[in-house]
Amino acid sequence: MNQPIIISDHYHYSFSAQHTPASKVACGQELFFKTLDCFSNKITCERDLTTHFDYDSANPATGPVYVEGCQPGDILVVDILDIRVNRQGVVTTLPGCGPLADTQEIRTKVLTIEDGHALFNDLPIPIQPMVGVLGVAPAEGSVKCGFPGNHGGNMDCKLITKGARLYFPVQVAGALFALGDLHAVMGDGELCGTGLEIAGEVSVRFDVIRQQPLSWPVLETDDRWYAIACAQTYPDALKFASEQIQQLICQRYEWDLTDGYLYLSLQGDVEICQACKPCPVDLIVRVGVPKRVGRPLISKGV
Repeated sequence: MNQPIIISDHYHYSFSAQHTPASKVACGQELFFKTLDCFSNKITCERDLTTHFDYDSANPATGPVYVEGCQPGDILVVDILDIRVNRQGVVTTLPGCGPLADTQEIRTKVLTIEDGHALFNDLPIPIQPMVGVLGVAPAEGSVKCGFPGNHGGNMDCKLITKGARLYFPVQVAGALFALGDLHAVMGDGELCGTGLEIAGEVSVRFDVIRQQPLSWPVLETDDRWYAIACAQTYPDALKFASEQIQQLICQRYEWDLTDGYLYLSLQGDVEICQACKPCPVDLIVRVGVPKRVGRPLISKGV
């Protein structure tokens, strides 16, 4: 069996086809990505405040890697095999960010992790490590790693944990996949703009599905399928995610759009990944439906 490839010391602050790949890999190869936290490991104590941080150094993504055989129009399949986080992270307020920003202090809290729990004041919080930033290069231009899009990016979805499977629309040759911005724990919405920001390692494995249309990233968990989309406004983000999951449902079940819409109202759940408004980052929505045995919404055979 091939030894895992380690991807480290290759950090970028945007997703772009112009970045030189850190490595070329084949589908089926296991990779370990070593990551910095969202502050590039530069905020480490309570004296370090986000008012003094250079946001050009925010949300570094490790990579990218060139996945052999991936071409525009394909789907890159990414299995999250494991996530390991360091023993210390930070949670902070950000200037002008979030619904309560006008009444809050700028504050950094350093939290340590022991026995699978982060200690917040006198309360232990079970950790659930997740990946905040992951995706492929966009077809044109570049997108800062702090922002989401149909390429993925800063999706900040708390369900992207060990065991999750992601599907990305490939937009450039080799996909140019990168990831970073781990959180030891984060609530839906990420209201103050940060989770428990932390460095660590993520192991993944790739596959590719040839020439199947996909407009937005799709997440597969143990029991559900989700489309993840974003926009500056909630109605637009909701529409984009709903359209993507509707398209997959109707294609798989051979229904027309209206039946797909009715089914979504019966079985679909709308959940918020990130909503720390006001904030220049788009609001991120996921719309999910239950899995049906033997009827996957995406597969090589569909």
